[in-house]
Amino acid sequence: MTRSTLRRALTIFAAALLLPGCSAVEPAPLAADYVLVDKSDRTLTLMREGEVLRQYAGLQFGDEPRGHKQFEGDERTPEGRYTIDTRNPNSRYHLSLRISYPNEADRAYAARRGRSPGGDIFIHGQPNGLRGAETGTRVSGDWTDGCIAMTNAEIAEIWAVVPDGTPIEIRP
Repeated sequence: MTRSTLRRALTIFAAALLLPGCSAVEPAPLAADYVLVDKSDRTLTLMREGEVLRQYAGLQFGDEPRGHKQFEGDERTPEGRYTIDTRNPNSRYHLSLRISYPNEADRAYAARRGRSPGGDIFIHGQPNGLRGAETGTRVSGDWTDGCIAMTNAEIAEIWAVVPDGTPIEIRP
């Protein structure tokens, strides 16, 4: 993708977010085709055809942010390759995109140990009703049960350009 094509695409993306009547439920015309989360850098990068569309910093994770999620209740965020498999506009948090954890390997690992791998891991905004969340206020620190949290404005942008079925890689 050339610089001018990328610039035009980002302009369309920005316009889609700002235009009245533009739906936040349907992905924008320029959808991301890959999501990369780097837990150690606390970044989420949206990509299209190998080019960076946008990067977000300051992600919040589960109470135990180091290591791969293995069991229900371990409060870790998974690591590996998954997909965004559905979205929930009515979650307890501002918008949420579900990550397809657990995969077959995750289920098998937990089963060999007689445990549940857990599930319902999402990328989401702040808790609904959090005072000031519309202006960027966050719950402090790592606070989820293994999800990836960001500001409400950030998840709204991601919601608009990440369709269901998009691959996501979560790196340690």
